[in-house]
Amino acid sequence: MIIKEAYLIIDVGTGNVRVAVAQPDGTMLSVERENMQYARDEQYPESIYFEPGQLWQQILQLAKTALANSGNVVIRAITATSQREGIVVLGKSGASLIGMPNIDHRGREWESMISDKSRVYELTGRYPTSLFSALKLVGLRHRRANLWEEFVTFLSISDWVQYQLSGVPRYEHSQASETLLYDVAAGQWSAELCALFDIDNATLPPLAFAGTILGAVRPTVASELAISPEAIVVVGGSDTQLAIKSMQPSIDDLVIISGTTTPIIKLVGRYITDEQQRTWTSRHVDETSFILEANAGVTGLNYQRLKEIFYPNEAYEVIEEELAEEIQSPCVAALGSLLADEKAPLIRGGFIFNTPVSHQLTRSSFVLATLWDIACSIVENYKSLCAVSPHQPDYIWACGGGVESRTLRQFIANLTQKTILVRDTYRQASVIGGVFVCNDALGLPSVEQAILEKVIPQTDKTMKARYDEWKAARLAFKSLK
Repeated sequence: MIIKEAYLIIDVGTGNVRVAVAQPDGTMLSVERENMQYARDEQYPESIYFEPGQLWQQILQLAKTALANSGNVVIRAITATSQREGIVVLGKSGASLIGMPNIDHRGREWESMISDKSRVYELTGRYPTSLFSALKLVGLRHRRANLWEEFVTFLSISDWVQYQLSGVPRYEHSQASETLLYDVAAGQWSAELCALFDIDNATLPPLAFAGTILGAVRPTVASELAISPEAIVVVGGSDTQLAIKSMQPSIDDLVIISGTTTPIIKLVGRYITDEQQRTWTSRHVDETSFILEANAGVTGLNYQRLKEIFYPNEAYEVIEEELAEEIQSPCVAALGSLLADEKAPLIRGGFIFNTPVSHQLTRSSFVLATLWDIACSIVENYKSLCAVSPHQPDYIWACGGGVESRTLRQFIANLTQKTILVRDTYRQASVIGGVFVCNDALGLPSVEQAILEKVIPQTDKTMKARYDEWKAARLAFKSLK
């Protein structure tokens, strides 16, 4: 009987929870997933939360299923990755009180407490909004006194998972970058920022780098999952940074992570910020490098929802076959993506086409227009990123579920005139990043993942006109109130 050594990787995203069993060379043995469960918090106009206890039971059950489907394995290490900006609050008894995901905006009413936003940007590398953890805590303090009285500390979601596994509370640096309480350049918690938000420095957990070994898995967890009690718990990191790590890029490389949202990332060797405050700068999951980011916002989610409407029972391959027959969509879309150069987000969107409705308009027309909208939004943000730090290589790495669309890959290549490189692990990029982190902790080399495809840019004479048409449509929707 052959027994395989493997890792358990827990990935808590915005939309779903995944638990994977993978070998040190990146081979996936099993991946199980379920949707995240959220509830509305009626104390705030725009707030949702999750029950940490419910999420933990969900993780345990997924882990049991993944392990059962992986054959004979011995788990050597466990790590976690998660959505950025999401946190879990811990109470006096060590209990997990409430989980606040990245899409929780309970702190929006208190954004005005930040009088010098430029100073906060200088320290944190991001323009301060209710997206980030500090303002979630401020909102909690103002309206949920019963929870705040119990408050002792908080952790990112991935760090909380590792705390559940090991009993050791630590905050990883790439996740700390999202709190507005962390000096990104200095790589440490900031007393100045804590004072701004009236948060006691003593409540902040010790920091730890990705790849740090927290210790052996707790005996109760080992027993419940029927894994070796000698399995170690390793500090992971944010899902974006681990996805980048899986691409194995070099300094100055650029990575597009096409998922629910689409971060466009440049890996840099020093702390860089934008004079116009359009970009974010964060710590990467190593000790020396940073990521410079522009984000196209909600993109892949739009594509997914349109698939549910127009192609509810068909595979993505069917969509691609129909898209290949569309020379050019008779409509144009603007669906709410973010552009770094715009001061306000697009809050109205839709499709524009000639009337009366043409017989040429098909379901694939709407999908093609959506993919063009995503590609154009990515490229606009790419231009903003290049204005801050020029991108010299003639290629761009791409990963995430959105990259599954060959049409989108080609659009991005054509618009950037860069070769798009896709590794064969692109669908599970953050999980593979977790594998690499475990390898680092155990002193094992990470096997370079194969390149699945190189998408060569093509020249399209109609491209500029279509791009201008998209910009005009976006402007028209921005004028709607």
